[in-house]
Amino acid sequence: MVDQPAGPDAGRPAATGGEEHAFSAEVGRLLDLVVHALYSEREIFLRELVANAADATDRRRFEALTDAAQALPEGAKVRIEPDKDARRLTISDDGAGMSKEELARNLGTIARSGTRAFGEELAKHKPEERSGLIGQFGVGFYAAFMVADHVDVVSRRAGTDEAWRWSSDGKGSFTLSPATREQPGTDIILYMKEDADEFLDAWRLEAIVRKWADHIAWPITIHSDGEDKAANAGTALWRKPRSEVTEEQLTEFYRHVSHNFDTPWATLHWHAEGTIDFTALLFIPGSRPFEFGEQVRESRVRLHVRRMFITDDAALLPPWLRFVQGVVDTEDLPLNVSREMLQATPVLARIRKAVTNRVLNELRTRAKDAESYAGFWENFGPVVKEGIWDDAEYRTDLAGLARFRSSTEEGWTTLADYVARMKDGQEAIYYLTGDNPDTLPASPQLEGFKARGIEVLLLTDPVDSFWPERLGTFEGKPLRSVSQSHADLEKFEAPLSEGEKAELDTLLPALKDALGDAVSEVRGSTRLVSSAVVLAAAGHGPDLQLQRLLRRSGQAVPDQAPVLEVNPAHPLIRDLAARVARGESVTDTALILLDIARIQEGESLKDPTAFASRLTATLTHVQGGAA
Repeated sequence: MVDQPAGPDAGRPAATGGEEHAFSAEVGRLLDLVVHALYSEREIFLRELVANAADATDRRRFEALTDAAQALPEGAKVRIEPDKDARRLTISDDGAGMSKEELARNLGTIARSGTRAFGEELAKHKPEERSGLIGQFGVGFYAAFMVADHVDVVSRRAGTDEAWRWSSDGKGSFTLSPATREQPGTDIILYMKEDADEFLDAWRLEAIVRKWADHIAWPITIHSDGEDKAANAGTALWRKPRSEVTEEQLTEFYRHVSHNFDTPWATLHWHAEGTIDFTALLFIPGSRPFEFGEQVRESRVRLHVRRMFITDDAALLPPWLRFVQGVVDTEDLPLNVSREMLQATPVLARIRKAVTNRVLNELRTRAKDAESYAGFWENFGPVVKEGIWDDAEYRTDLAGLARFRSSTEEGWTTLADYVARMKDGQEAIYYLTGDNPDTLPASPQLEGFKARGIEVLLLTDPVDSFWPERLGTFEGKPLRSVSQSHADLEKFEAPLSEGEKAELDTLLPALKDALGDAVSEVRGSTRLVSSAVVLAAAGHGPDLQLQRLLRRSGQAVPDQAPVLEVNPAHPLIRDLAARVARGESVTDTALILLDIARIQEGESLKDPTAFASRLTATLTHVQGGAA
């Protein structure tokens, strides 16, 4: 099928004389990590290469639905051919193949997460867990260098007549040169290391395939004794009755489809009959995949029709369930379903709804085990909360499944539990958003609420700045940010004394004159206890945390100056009022107080140098007065 070297040097790669390219990552360091940190798991190289070959065949079959030039040959399969004499192992497929540009892009970039991140993750995992990382980091192909001194890849893109050879010893560069291949597809040719003889034995290769790839739907054969012999059962695991599938089989299938190496937190395996007919095998991961937040937002659950893979781009679950992995297989779609049909068919819409509801029911059931559910929520809660923001159909359901930290309770709590604990006369569910879960409980924003025994939910995920406004209410109670709840505390707090009112009447205009347009208003508030000042959002528009998030993301934010609230009972504020009454200037102190309020909110100072100068001058004056 592919041009191979012959003669006494058959075990070595032929000189290509092609274009030489440098790898786009620290290939030497990365390959050293792969070869040595995963050395005890050398057999996984075959798992990765066979899985890649099967994926390429799936891809060609799907592309052929809309492009006849991509049609698969009859009897398409993955073929493994060991050659002991030449010390060469070849894995061939009839898949989509790669063009010259795709070879350079797909095999010239190692580890999108970078060598350092890969090494850090390796260090966190036990040796027996490390082999799963190569799939997560997109370095599965490079596991070949654990057993090979040199690797050639000969590939011809389906629909073209041109083939190319990618060749490398894994030491910093690769070459690309023209090649010949009779049919579209890919051959991966490994020139084996001296200590890798076991992987040239057909029986050993068959054992590896049975262990790692028995469930792959495409036939996998191993060339032995002059013929190609079947090596995998090719069983559609999800089509078997649940009672006939072992936990080990389920776990291995999960690891295959997810590229994770943990144990699933939940496995959902069922057959639906009625107006629609489908089988589903879905998994909720037991741990958060590396860089999960940076992945695309679309669900990648695989759609099969009558056991045949169609696509992983059918959006079978909403984006807020994109962490769910697995397969949905239906009889109710034609095998030649097109992309346009997938978008328009009501059959798929009904399947999506049924699958989504089934996953939600599983979460409701498992939420009864608070300890187990807490682990799930820590991994995927921020993603689920995206649905409260952007999915009106499931918003209320997801709000009931959500868990939160609280200013008064240990561990996680729910909105329903919060409502049950509300004080007499309390009308709203209060929450505070911020970046740091360690410092948020000490925020001055909470002082007045704590002093009056009012619970506040502490929200620290970026999405928390968005969904409360969209949810609006829960069990008839409005959700309200504490930074916009100045008036809400009045019913719980004692009114200002006449003396405090008089002092504020003198002080507040002076502070506003000193601060100018930097604040929209300066007002007194008894919601502060130990702090002198705090920032509050204006009575309309986004709260302070949302404004910060929007600015960080580069979005335009309406210029809304914050409100500066002052504590009339604080000694510093009372001293300022006395100074104003004596006709003294309080401009520098007012600016210092505004900067302090900004620091308390986690904001960066607009002019740190000016702040330092004013603070130094003030401290010098105080020290001189004390002397």
